[in-house]
Amino acid sequence: MRNEGLGSWPARRARKTPHRTALVHGEQSTDYRTLHTRTTRLAHALRDRGVRRGDRIAYLGPNHPAYLETLFAAGTLGAVFVPLNTRLAGPEIAYQLADSGAKALVYGPSHAGLVAGLPGNTDVRTYVEVGAEYEEALGEASDEPIDTPVTPDDTCIIMYTSGTTGRPKGAMLTHGNLTWNAVNVLVDTDLIADERALVSAPLFHTAGLNMLTLPVLLKGGRCVLVEAFDPAATFDLIERHRITFMFGVPTMFEQVARHPRWPDADLSSLRILTCGGSPVSTPLIAAYQERGLTFLQGYGMTEASPGTLFLDAEHAISKAGSAGVPHFFSDVRVLLPDLTPADVGETGEVVVRGPHVMPGYWGLPEETAASFVDGWFRSGDAARVDEDGYVHIVDRIKDMIISGGENIYPAEIEDLLLTHPDVVECAVIGVSDDKWGEVPRAVIVPREGASLDPDDVLASLAGRLAKYKIPKSVVVADELPRTASGKLLKSRVRSRFGTDS
Repeated sequence: MRNEGLGSWPARRARKTPHRTALVHGEQSTDYRTLHTRTTRLAHALRDRGVRRGDRIAYLGPNHPAYLETLFAAGTLGAVFVPLNTRLAGPEIAYQLADSGAKALVYGPSHAGLVAGLPGNTDVRTYVEVGAEYEEALGEASDEPIDTPVTPDDTCIIMYTSGTTGRPKGAMLTHGNLTWNAVNVLVDTDLIADERALVSAPLFHTAGLNMLTLPVLLKGGRCVLVEAFDPAATFDLIERHRITFMFGVPTMFEQVARHPRWPDADLSSLRILTCGGSPVSTPLIAAYQERGLTFLQGYGMTEASPGTLFLDAEHAISKAGSAGVPHFFSDVRVLLPDLTPADVGETGEVVVRGPHVMPGYWGLPEETAASFVDGWFRSGDAARVDEDGYVHIVDRIKDMIISGGENIYPAEIEDLLLTHPDVVECAVIGVSDDKWGEVPRAVIVPREGASLDPDDVLASLAGRLAKYKIPKSVVVADELPRTASGKLLKSRVRSRFGTDS
């Protein structure tokens, strides 16, 4: 094959394990031979509608086999796949379509209304709705093989960052980036061909796609696609499909652990639980360990496809709270502001280099240049390295609070606040103070039915934190703003709860 990219994966899997189940969605199962055929037909259908090599093909909709068929069809044509966040509003979707210059948009029926209301100033000329129109397009298309030359250095996906610090930027991930990331997962997670993965994290999120789905499909396993995460349904799916592998952000795993079915549910099939997206609290780690489940943490970023650090099963308990060590084909350093290496225990910025790291941001050469130093990508995350080389993520550097000249990392305080029995969620932000310049404020979401006393919450921190780190005020909230992937939006927390007015 001349296609060395993701577009060749269905064909390569079909010749090895044609009859093995690749995808499950509701009552529908798709084997690898059928996935290859449908991907080829979709590639022909899109090419017949004018899509060419290098063109961008966007997808908007919940987890569905059509998402992966579109991804692989784009790769078959040498086109570029653009996954869109289903929780974005119309103007935000329009911005990403215009910014990427997408020529085609495949979308789920749940978003037909939004698509119909999009402005006409984008480059999109081909619209395909998943369902009858999509199936008709495949039925009319050829299934003759397409072998477009694609190299590992060609762009495969433009994946927009979650925009927690401003307008989203399109990370250009190459076929090589995604392949090496999948190899890192296979090496460090010990996936097997009989893996049964529950894909309830959104596929438009880098971890749901690249840390779970693509590695399992590369190995020849089975992915059970779920359109929306639901804790009660998660127990049913685990039991019905004998799920072996799950990925989630901490919020998802917290909801599962708080569900009434948690103590007695049959979780015996589970072999691998991985978690990332934000710091994992100590109580959450303990809750899964009490059920006899090895709870593995990872750390990454969209720009690194995303896997960067991983805590393996052997050290999951002894190094609990650490993000682990670099993936096999990944290099990580922690640097001080003068770009010299941080000493053991010293806080610095995480930088990463490897074949899984993007070449740059789409159409943003200046931002790309500013994001790299001597070939290392600057994460913007603060971390410390212990004496064994394990990296402990402290917080976003931009979230750091400077109070009276002391650096305060909110994640440290949040981890302790979550040990309070009546605190379900929390966020710590800096607010202005005449004396200290800035002091911490805790925004907490109480457990349902709990009568939470802010003074009691703060008193629980006495003796566990330095006095300057203990929040000077508490705000009780019904919920915290998050991205679709569950990542806390600190900028919105600050704008909503950061003033006294």
